[in-house]
Parts: sequence; C-alpha cells; structure tokens
Amino acid sequence: MKLANLETYREQKLEPLRAGEIFIRCLENEGVTHIFGVPGEENIDVLDALIDSPIEFVQTRHEQGAAFIADVYGRLTGKAGVCLSTLGPGATNLVTGVADANMDRAPIVAIAGQGATTRLHKESHQILDLVNLFEPISKYAIQIGAPEIVPEVVRKAFKISQSEKPGCSFIDFPENIAAMEIDMLQPLKVQSATTATAPVGKCEQVANLISDAAAPIIMVGNGVIRNKASEALVDFAEKLNVPVATTFMAKGVIPSSHRLSLGAIGLQAHDYVSFGFDFADLIIFVGVDMVEYHPSLWNPDRNKKIVHIDISPAEVDQHYILEAGVIGDMSDSLSRISAKAKRRENTPLHELPSIIKQEYLAHSEDDHFPIKPQKIVHDLRQVLDRDDIVVSDVGAHKMWIARMYQAEAPNTCIISNGFAAMGIALPGAIAASIAFPNKKAVAVCGDAGFMMNNQEIETALRLGLDLVVLIFNDGKYGLIEWHQKRHFGRATGIDFNNPDFVAFAESFGAKGYRVESTDALIPTLEMALGDGTVSIIDCPVDYSENMKLTEKLKNLTSPI
Repeated sequence: MKLANLETYREQKLEPLRAGEIFIRCLENEGVTHIFGVPGEENIDVLDALIDSPIEFVQTRHEQGAAFIADVYGRLTGKAGVCLSTLGPGATNLVTGVADANMDRAPIVAIAGQGATTRLHKESHQILDLVNLFEPISKYAIQIGAPEIVPEVVRKAFKISQSEKPGCSFIDFPENIAAMEIDMLQPLKVQSATTATAPVGKCEQVANLISDAAAPIIMVGNGVIRNKASEALVDFAEKLNVPVATTFMAKGVIPSSHRLSLGAIGLQAHDYVSFGFDFADLIIFVGVDMVEYHPSLWNPDRNKKIVHIDISPAEVDQHYILEAGVIGDMSDSLSRISAKAKRRENTPLHELPSIIKQEYLAHSEDDHFPIKPQKIVHDLRQVLDRDDIVVSDVGAHKMWIARMYQAEAPNTCIISNGFAAMGIALPGAIAASIAFPNKKAVAVCGDAGFMMNNQEIETALRLGLDLVVLIFNDGKYGLIEWHQKRHFGRATGIDFNNPDFVAFAESFGAKGYRVESTDALIPTLEMALGDGTVSIIDCPVDYSENMKLTEKLKNLTSPI
C-alpha cells in the first residue's frame, strides 16, 4: 500500500533506509507525481522504493518515449518531468529526449541506474561513463557517490533544472550506492530565487527607444510562456499598438485571432511576416532563445535596432547587437515600459495581420484529395477548443502547423524547434493527457515520425488516456524530399512502405480511422475526439503543396 506522505513513512519505518528509499523521499519532497521509464537490473532499488510512495511509476515501452514524455510534461507544467532508465543502452536511449528538452528549455530530471562503483574503473558489462556522456546535453550531470549526498544532489538537480533557462539535470545512481543503508536523511527545503526587477533607468531607456521608433515590431519567444508573462505581453502590445510575431515555440502567447498578431516566424524562406521585419526600424525581443529563430535570418545586414527584454542576458552573436537590454521580471518590465513609452499610430505593419489571416482561410473550402496540408491544419483547428493541446512531430507537416495553426492560448501548440527531434508527438500527447486530463490532446505526426515511437500506443492505452493521433500519410520523408527538391530539383532515399494504420491501431486495442475523402476529415476528427480512448487517424496528404509554397515565397513581393 502506498504511504500518504513523508511523515507517515517516518512513523512506520524508523530503521535505517536504503539510499534508494531516501532518494524517492527526496523526489516526493520536490513535488514529483510521475516518473516515466523502463525498469532494469541496476535501478531496482529505486523501483522498489516506489512501491511505498505516492509517486506513480509510468512504465513506457522505450526509454526515448519516457524522455519525451518527461520533456513535454516539463514544458506544459513548468515542473521538471522525471524519466528513469537503467545503465548502458537504457541510458543511451534517453539521450535524444534529454537533448531535446535541454535545447528547447524544458525542465527535466533524467535518472539512470549504474553499475556498482567497484567496477566502474575497468571494462565491464554495459558500463559507460554516463556523466561525461550526458554533460554536454545537460545543465547539471552528477554521479551519486555516497548515500549521504542524496538530498543535496536531488535538491540541486531540481533547482538547476527548473531555474531559468530551464533544461536537463542528469543523475547517475550506482546500484551499490542505491542499496546501501543509512539513517534517515531529511530532504532539503525546496527554495527558489525570486526574480529581481529590472533597473528603472533601463526600462526608461527602452521606453524612449520605442517612442522614437517609426515602426517597431515585437518578436516573442518561449520564455514568455515559461515565465507566465503572456497576459502582460498582450497588454504591452495593445497599450503601445505594436504588432507581434511569435517563434514556433511561442505560438499562442498572443491569440492568433488578435488584431496585432502576425503569426509565427521561423521558416527560412521569406514569408509574409518576414516583410514586417524588413520594414520595422526597431525589433523588440521578448523571451526569445536564439535557437528558436537565429537572428542572421531576419537581420542579415546587422543593421536593425534591437531591444532585449528577458530575465536572462542576451547571448553573444554578431547579428544580435543591442541598443538596450532589460533584465528582470518579465511581466513587471513590460508593464513599466508600456507605462512610459508612447503609443504608436498604425503603420503599414498593421496591414499584415489581415493579409496573413487571408492566407490561413484560403484553403478552408478546398476539396482536393489527397488533402492539402493547409486544409488539414484548418479543419483540425475547427474541431478543437481554445485550450486543447496539439503536439506536433517533426517533418513537413510541422512547417504547416507552425505557419498556419491558429493557437489561441499559450502551450496549446507544442513544437520541438530547438533540437527538432522526430518521434516526440505521441509521447508528448501522453504527457499532455496526464498533465491536463480535461483537455483534448492531439499528436500530429508524419508517417515517418509516428513509426519512431508508435510502441507508446500501448502505454497510452494501459493508462486509460484519451488522445488522438493524426497521421499525415505520404509514404516518404516528406520534409527531406522538400529540401532535396529545393536544392537539387530531385530526391533520393526518401520512400518507404507503411503498415495498414487502421489495422495497426486495432491490433493494440485502439480505434483506427482512414480518411477517404476531404469532406470526411472533420467528421472523422470529431468521432475520434469523442471516443474517450486512443484513436489513430490515417490521413493521406498532398505534399506537392510543399514546392508550391517554396515557389510562391520565392516570388513573393512585399505587401506593405
């Protein structure tokens, strides 16, 4: 029987504890509710301790799936998602998900069992130097070398992982250390620093720059979501009447339907929103990580005036030289700047939102089959509520989701765009369903990305989750074909065969659907969303639209 809390545990078990048991008590102290992972011989002490813990161990079918679930769980909740593996191949299977979380600034704590310290000095079965393996893709990587340091290691791991900018903490836990007994150690008090407010002079400097600008524009990044500053950002934009573009990872910070929303920027091609950055004489960056959209793409001549508003200093880049930077609590900074800056009159930039929205609606009545990606994205939006969550995998469909999906609230469109790892969508939808069971969760996958972690269908069914997987099916690596045709005019090495996705879904016990006509897509989506279980939709897509978009953007002229 699981114990209710740490105090009950102390009352019932006063004898010395194994380090693995203390470790779990420390995770409880951090507010951990789920651990996602795969059992192994070298993590059995930790697993055994979970039997007496309120923490739920969610067994996944692959360690990469566990890491991706923890990754998206961290993005959505702001609390570190926790994943667990054994040593050797179990730990190396975590690497892709861990690297994705670390580069995309999602808080995650990855734990790997390890062989006994008595054999780490020599060649031994499944032994790898895991700390050195994970160090380049983590903010903090450590081996627990003695039971006495467990509370310090756990507290430090969570503090570092969850502090701005968030990322991965990795803990290597040797099996003999986990099994050692020691008197009960108290978990350390959970503490986090309060973000300081920005200096008054800096806020006034930025306010003056905005007041003096003829046509300022705002670019918003995922940091605004992480720091819960979306409401303050919208208020800032409205008070100053400045249009807003988001990165792929910040979709929904300002509702797509808002009169000042320019949509997402992130394509390497020159899209409508790019003309806004060409025209603007001041770029106001708020909470943008450089990995989300590199400044060389919008400031190639290094001649733009840039303002940086964040809680972290700007990174060094020759295309990102600041006029001024404001470092401090983001909501407070935005409020104080908008109180001092002069409201802008409409400029040609304000004509862009309506042009961009017309682009979104252009295929709303299209009945071509296989279905054009623009139409799939449009119809998906029609059947979801404002706060439902779409998790996009990586592939050609990601470009269409990023460009055209109309997100109305923060963290309702999750896109991996720093590390950009295929296979994240289904595990990510599992995370969304666990974190927010009252919201619909949809994994949008290409057929290639779906096949990378489809084994987690069983995990979702075992947990009784309600989610939908929408597969853009073209029988090839569509994004790679797109790049090959752009560069060379031909493609190679991109075709493959798929299983019957309906039969595949049903073999797990999930619901399976195949879209046979364009007008069947919305009814199929509605049926799947109402199933109350895991439903998989096979939707043929016409990716000839990819090169049509490339040609269109190549010949696009500024509409302002």
